[in-house]
Amino acid sequence: MPGRASKTKRSQRSKAVPKPSERAPRPIPTRDGNAFPIVGIGASAGGLEAIEAFLKAVPEHSGLAFVVVQHLDPTQKGMLVELLQRSTAMPVLQAKNEQRVEPEHVYVIPPNKDISLARGALRLQALTRRRGLNLPIDFFFRSLAEDQRERAIGVVLSGMGSDGTLGLTAIKEHAGATFVQSIESAKFDSMPRSAIDAGLADVAAPVEELPASIVAYVKHAGHIVRSAATDDREQHALDKIFVLLRAHTGNDFSLYKKTTILRRIERRMGLHQIDSIAHYVRFVRENPREIELLFKELLIGVTSFFRDSATWDQLKEHALPDLLASRPDGGGFRAWVPGCSTGEEAYSLAMVFREAIEGLEPKRNFTLQIFATDLDRDAIDRARQAIYPDTISADVSPERLRRFFIQDERGYRVNNEIREMVVFATQNIGTDPPFTKLDILSCRNLLIYLSSELQRKLMPLFHYALNPGGILMLGSSETIGQTPGMFAALDTKSRLYRKLDTTSAVAVTFPSSVSASTGYHDDGELERSGRKQPVNLQSLVDKQLLQRFAPLGMLCNEKGDLLYISGRAGKYLEPSVGKANMNVFAMAREGLRYELSGAFTSALHRDRAVLVRGIKIGANGSTQHVDLTVQRLTEPKELRGGVLIVLADVPEPTAPARAPSRSGDRPRVTELEEQLQRTREEVQTTREEMQTSQEELKSTNEELQSTNEELQSSNEELTTSKEEMQSLNEELQTVNHELQAKVDELSRTNNDMKNLLNSTDIATLFLDGELRIRRFTTATAKIIKLIPMDTGRSITDIATDLDYPELAEDAREVLRTLVRKERQAGTRDGRWFLVRIMPYRTLENKIDGLVLTFSDATGARVLETGLRGRADELREMAESLPNLVFSCRPDGACDYVNRRWIEYTGIADPEQYGDGWLTQVHPDDRMRARDAWRAALTTETPYDCDFRIRNRNGLYRWFKTRSIPIRDARGSVQKWYGTSTDVDDLKGT
Repeated sequence: MPGRASKTKRSQRSKAVPKPSERAPRPIPTRDGNAFPIVGIGASAGGLEAIEAFLKAVPEHSGLAFVVVQHLDPTQKGMLVELLQRSTAMPVLQAKNEQRVEPEHVYVIPPNKDISLARGALRLQALTRRRGLNLPIDFFFRSLAEDQRERAIGVVLSGMGSDGTLGLTAIKEHAGATFVQSIESAKFDSMPRSAIDAGLADVAAPVEELPASIVAYVKHAGHIVRSAATDDREQHALDKIFVLLRAHTGNDFSLYKKTTILRRIERRMGLHQIDSIAHYVRFVRENPREIELLFKELLIGVTSFFRDSATWDQLKEHALPDLLASRPDGGGFRAWVPGCSTGEEAYSLAMVFREAIEGLEPKRNFTLQIFATDLDRDAIDRARQAIYPDTISADVSPERLRRFFIQDERGYRVNNEIREMVVFATQNIGTDPPFTKLDILSCRNLLIYLSSELQRKLMPLFHYALNPGGILMLGSSETIGQTPGMFAALDTKSRLYRKLDTTSAVAVTFPSSVSASTGYHDDGELERSGRKQPVNLQSLVDKQLLQRFAPLGMLCNEKGDLLYISGRAGKYLEPSVGKANMNVFAMAREGLRYELSGAFTSALHRDRAVLVRGIKIGANGSTQHVDLTVQRLTEPKELRGGVLIVLADVPEPTAPARAPSRSGDRPRVTELEEQLQRTREEVQTTREEMQTSQEELKSTNEELQSTNEELQSSNEELTTSKEEMQSLNEELQTVNHELQAKVDELSRTNNDMKNLLNSTDIATLFLDGELRIRRFTTATAKIIKLIPMDTGRSITDIATDLDYPELAEDAREVLRTLVRKERQAGTRDGRWFLVRIMPYRTLENKIDGLVLTFSDATGARVLETGLRGRADELREMAESLPNLVFSCRPDGACDYVNRRWIEYTGIADPEQYGDGWLTQVHPDDRMRARDAWRAALTTETPYDCDFRIRNRNGLYRWFKTRSIPIRDARGSVQKWYGTSTDVDDLKGT
C-alpha cells in the first residue's frame, strides 16, 4: 500500500539522520516538492513597528515567502524597503511586475500600485484612483487565496479601517490559514478587531508570537498532507467526526464533499499540531469547544455583493425584464436564497430587482419577498444587522452605495427599503422543507461543497419549488447536471436557467428529519414499580370472564390505531409483515378487512352503532363466523373521539332445504353474485375515499407549506422583535444612566447655587408668574416671615417687616413691561434695603416669573443722610459768600449756581445749567473762556481764567474765575467746584 511504503521509506531515512549539530536546517514540508507557502502581511497605521517586530521573530531557514502590503502615500517615494531590511537577514525587495516569488524573501508593495499574485508571480497594476478609499490588502489576499489555495497564509497587523477582512474570508474559503495581531498589542486595533469580530482569526496573538505559530502550522500541515490517505481507519475516524458533529449540532456533514471536509479538518489539525485524524478525534472528544470551532470552520461561506458581476448584469438586463413582463402590474414575486451566508447575495438580488423595476417603460410596480436561509446562525444574525465594512466599496458602485446604503461609524448599513424585502432564517437545505411557489431561486456557490448524491436530489427539488418560467441562478462553477426536461439555459456563461413545464413526472425526494416514535405500554408499569398490589377477588373473576366468555373488544382512534384490546385477538388480527404497525386495518385477517373498513367509515359518520352479521374469517386454515359491531364513542368524556370495535363469534348459518333444481350450482352462483356486489360496493367506497383523501392530502400539503412559510416569517419577525427589544432595552439603560448622571449633576448644581446664594448674604426670593413663592434664601426669612412650608403661597399672603406696600403692584408691572425696578424700602426696626425686581429668564430666553433681591442698604442710607446734612451746610455756606459760586459734573456741565450768581445775572438757575452760563459771558471773551474750560477738563487741572460777565442791567464786569476738580479715593474726578471774584475795579486801575 502507498501508506506503508512511505512509512518504510521514512523509517529507512531515520536511520541515517545525523546528529542535531551536524544536521542542516530542514525545509518545511509542502504538498509538492517545488511549492512553498506564501505569507501575505497586511498593515496600515502603526503597522511599520508591527512588521519590523514580525520579521525579527521569523526563524532562520523558515522556507516561507513574505509579501508586505501596506497603505502608502501614492505621491511619496517609498522608504519601506530600507526600513525593513534592518529587521531581517532575508532579502527585502520592492516588488516588480511579473517577478517570481522565492522562499525566504520579503517583497514590499511599491507606492501608487496595487499588487496581486498569479501562478506564483507578482503582478502590479496602477491605482484606479490616487486618493480616497483603496483596499490593496483585500485585493492581494483574494489573489493569494485563488492562486495558492490551501498554501495561502494571511496576516493582519495594526491598522485603521477594515481592509483585509474580506481577503481573509477568501483565504479561509480556500482552506488557507489566517493569523491576526491581538487587539491588546496593536497600536491601532481597527483592522485586527474587524477580522476577529468577523470570526476569521485562526490565531490571534501578539505580533512577536505569530511567526512561530505560522511555522508550526506549516510544518504539521505538510506532514498531514503526506499521511492523509483516506484508508479504512481514517474513514472510520472521519465517520466518528461526523457523528460528533451530528450529536452536537444536529447537522449531518456526511453528504458534503469529502475533499472539502478533509481540507477543513486538516486545517484544524495543523493549527493544533496534530498529525493524524485518529488523534484529532480523541482531541475533539476531550475538548467540546473544538466541535463548535470545527462546525464554524465547515460553515465558512465566502460571499460578496454582486459576485460575478456579469451574472447580475444579465439578470437585470434580460432575465428579470422578461419575468416582469409576464406578470400584471402590482404583482408579487417570491425568491429563495439558500446558503445566503451573511446576506450579501440576498441584498444584491433585492437591489437588482429594484433597479430592474425602475428601468421599466412604462413605469410599473411590483413587490419581491426574498427568503434567505443558511445553516450558520451567527451568519444569519450578521445578515439581519445589515452592517458591512467600508471595504464593500470595492464591490458596490458609488451609485448603489448612495442609493441603497447609509454610512455610519461602523461602515455601510443597508437601508430599510432593501432590508424589508428580505426575510432571514436558519435552515438546513438537506433536511428542512423548502420554500415553494418561487419565481427566483439563487443557489450560488453552495452546490460545489455538496456531494453528487445530494446535488442529484436537490435539482428536482428546485424544479418543484419554482413556478413555471421561474429563474434558477447557479454559481460560476456549478451546473444543473443530468436533468433532462427540467431547465433551459438562458445564458450558459452566467449560469441562468428557466424552469420548463415538463409533462413527465419528476421524482422529488423531500428533505426529512428523523424523529423518535412513540410506543404504547400496558400495565407493565405497575410491575416495574416493584410494589405488590393487594389481591382483589372481584377483579380476578372479572378478568377470567372477559378472557373466556366475553367478545373481543378493541379501542381505536379515528385512524384505526389500536389503543386498547380486551380479550384474545389472535383469531381476528395478525401482525403485518415489515415495520411494526399497530393499525387495525393492517392487522385484520382475511375476510374481515373489507367489512371492517366499510363499517368503520360508516360509524365515523353516524351517531349509532354499525352491525355487520355473519362475516366469515379465515384463520389458521379454518373459518370462523363473527358479528362485527363498530361504534364511535361520545361518553364518557375520557373516551370521547375513540372508536369501539366488538367481534362476537357466531355459529355457521345453516342453509334452508330447497327443492331439487336442474341447475345444481344455483346456490353457488347466488353466493358469487352477492360477493361480487359487495366487492363492487367496496371498490366504489374505496375509490371515493381515495379521492377524498387525495383532495384532503393536497389541501393539507398546501396548508402545511403555507403554515411553514408563515412560521418561518413569524420566526424572523420574532427574532427581529427580540433584537429590537434588546436594542431598546440597551437604549433605555443608556438613557437611564444619562438621566441618573443629570440628576446627580442637578443635585450638585442645586447645592452650588444654594451655597452661592447663602454666601452672598443677599436675600433672594423667586416668584412664579402668579407671584407664588418658588424658592428663597435663608437671609430672606429675616425680612419676610417665610418658612419652608410657604413654598407655593402668594407673596401677598405673607407677613413682612418691610415697609413696601406697593411690592405686589411693582412685581406685576415688571412682569408686564419686563423692565426691572429698584427701590429703597425700610423696616420697622430701622433697617433699609435696596429692593430689585427683575424678570426670571430661562435658558430658552422665556420669562418664567420674577427674582427679587434685598440688599442691605442701612449703612449707605446712614451715610447718605449724613452727606445730605453736610451738603446742606456747604450749600448754606456757599449761599452766604459774596462771590459767584458754581459746581459742575465730571463732564463739565454746570449743575449748581448760588443765590449771588442768580441775583447778579438776573437769570433763573435752570437756564444757567449745562452750558447756559456761557451766554452771560462777553462775546469777545466767550471763545477764550470755553477753550480754557475744555482744556482744564481734558487735563483735569485747575481752571483759572478772566472774562467779563453781564449783569442784570446788561453791563459787563470783569471776574476772575477759578475751579478745581474734586477726586475720590481712586483719583477719579467726581465734581468741579469754582468761584468767580469781581476784579473790574482792578482792571480799571
